[in-house]
Amino acid sequence: MSASLAAPGGTRVAMWSGPRNISTAMMRAWENRPDTVVWDEPLYAYYLSRTGIAHPGAGEVIAAGEPDWRAVVARCVGEIPDGRAIYFQKHMTHHVLDEMGRDWLAQVSNCFLIRDPREVIASYARVRDDVTVADLGVLQQTDLFDRVAALTGSTPPVVDSRDVLMNPEGMLRALCDALGVAFSARMLNWPPGARSSDGLWARYWYASVERSTGFEPYLPRACDLPAHLMPLAEACMADYERLHRLRLQA
Repeated sequence: MSASLAAPGGTRVAMWSGPRNISTAMMRAWENRPDTVVWDEPLYAYYLSRTGIAHPGAGEVIAAGEPDWRAVVARCVGEIPDGRAIYFQKHMTHHVLDEMGRDWLAQVSNCFLIRDPREVIASYARVRDDVTVADLGVLQQTDLFDRVAALTGSTPPVVDSRDVLMNPEGMLRALCDALGVAFSARMLNWPPGARSSDGLWARYWYASVERSTGFEPYLPRACDLPAHLMPLAEACMADYERLHRLRLQA
């Protein structure tokens, strides 16, 4: 897909995050805007079908989803559903496999949601025993960041989850400004419960966000990782710190 093709009118926000972050809370914030429709992890079925990785409900996700990345991309850059002005797409960086084209990234407004890898690993290790560097998505995140910068000739916005939790309004205002959309106070709070827009995997992962009505205050996490997980953090820290230095600040 050529980067020269123009997407139809409206704003398509592609937020690129790794796992065990506040990406679903960010999706809630955007979905609470009356002008926005959201898409939860568009590439998940493709990722599962191509890798064969054992995730909860994988067969169900593949059967119900779209395993062809080209078809997913066509929807990402196509008409915005329901006549809305903004199309917020919550993407996982590790769902982008090497075989995928990247030129389509020039047709969406990309932003990057980062989190300290030590916190990610500590959280991930509580739900999966065999965590790998590829699972964390940090290295893929910097690769996508560089691709977007090269395609667009500008630095895409980066937000750190810690900053968002410490100052939700300030950081969401900064992000909206960077994306060229008006901030809405409705992004700060939302009704509890599940959403029809949630992926089928919500039953395995979304219990906390379903109870939420806004961004929870930031709480420092103990990051004393066991020795066998320390190499994972060391492999990711330089990439994380590079994006952290470029992050938006309120």
